[in-house]
Amino acid sequence: MPAKVVDASVVAAWCFREPRAGEAMTLLRDSELHAPLLLAYELTSIARRKSIAYPDKAVFLDEALRTALAIPVRWSEVDHLAVLRLALDADLTTYDACYLYLARRLGAPLATFDQRLARAAL
Repeated sequence: MPAKVVDASVVAAWCFREPRAGEAMTLLRDSELHAPLLLAYELTSIARRKSIAYPDKAVFLDEALRTALAIPVRWSEVDHLAVLRLALDADLTTYDACYLYLARRLGAPLATFDQRLARAAL
């Protein structure tokens, strides 16, 4: 299976059944997924925001987060000094730069719905 770095926008779309869930599933399928440890924190933060906005969906959101965190992902640490330099050079947040850093380090494509991050990955 080909390696692919996946960010929170894609995993969240799939697990929280957002409008681009089908597209996200296509991106996730048949790939060896890689992500920085940051992904788990971002998904948890998204679940928190959604839980506040939609308290009646708390059970679904808990289960969706549990499912997302169970996806077979190869978790990686990043070089934070290199991420800082990359964020400054590419005009990205340090969070987005973590994904780009890992994709570049692995020589793998980056699966993201974030347009700015996608442009930087080209």
